[in-house]
Amino acid sequence: MIEAFVAHRNLLFTVAYEMLGSAADAEDVLQETWLRWAEVDPDQVRDERAYLVRITTRLALNRLRTLKRRKEAYVGPWLPEPLLTTPDVAEDVELAESVSMALMLVLETLAPTERAVFVLREVFDVGYDEIAAAVGKTPAAVRQIAHRARRHVDARRPREVVSARETRAVLESFQRALEGQDLQGLLDLLAPDVVLMSDGGGVKQAALRPVTGAGKVGRFIIGGIGKAAVDLTGTPMTVNGNPALALHVDGSFDGIMAVRVEGGRIAGLYYVRNPEKLGRVDSETPLTLR
Repeated sequence: MIEAFVAHRNLLFTVAYEMLGSAADAEDVLQETWLRWAEVDPDQVRDERAYLVRITTRLALNRLRTLKRRKEAYVGPWLPEPLLTTPDVAEDVELAESVSMALMLVLETLAPTERAVFVLREVFDVGYDEIAAAVGKTPAAVRQIAHRARRHVDARRPREVVSARETRAVLESFQRALEGQDLQGLLDLLAPDVVLMSDGGGVKQAALRPVTGAGKVGRFIIGGIGKAAVDLTGTPMTVNGNPALALHVDGSFDGIMAVRVEGGRIAGLYYVRNPEKLGRVDSETPLTLR
């Protein structure tokens, strides 16, 4: 029983994380999954992976309802909890996109069951019968939900999939502009309709609403650094399967900046400053998600 759980642990964590957007809550779901699994008679289990995924999905769906209430009371924009991941995750293009900040925010717009079905079907290619058992629907209903969820996500997901190499190159230029407080250099990198979302959770200072437009975003960033009179530096990392920057203010870790690149420019900036979401990135070893 232990061997089966350990063998599928990374998969189960990723399923829970993609459904919840919170690594801490995903870990709690895994703990509950293990407790349920330990009580199961192994002779009654034909497919260990499917059985474990079913338990994890049901527990994650229950937790989603609690998280919804928590997010409604959240101060400012809510961003997923960043995950420090191994560089090889970026080589799995579909997996890297599915855990990216940009797509995780799209998944937030789905109803709980739609999100579960989308994650299981589109990311992990779980069969309709297995999904139906996990979410308590008929296979026919799951097919309809999957189609609806896919259409919803496709209409909102990033328009192009950008390689890790291209994102890394843009990030390097972005880092130079930040560290040099080069407003024009930053503006040259930003798409005209770029959106900046910053998550301080009411604990750290952050914009209470998304900042939109290259001029406003550029001035917000460079003006903020100048006004605070701090030394801002960046360290390249792989976060959520994609290149990102760990930003340090006067030598102290301050947050994670993830980006969405389109057409060689930055179309989305996602800055997580909430300390409650940064413990895993600052101290833990990188995760392998499958």
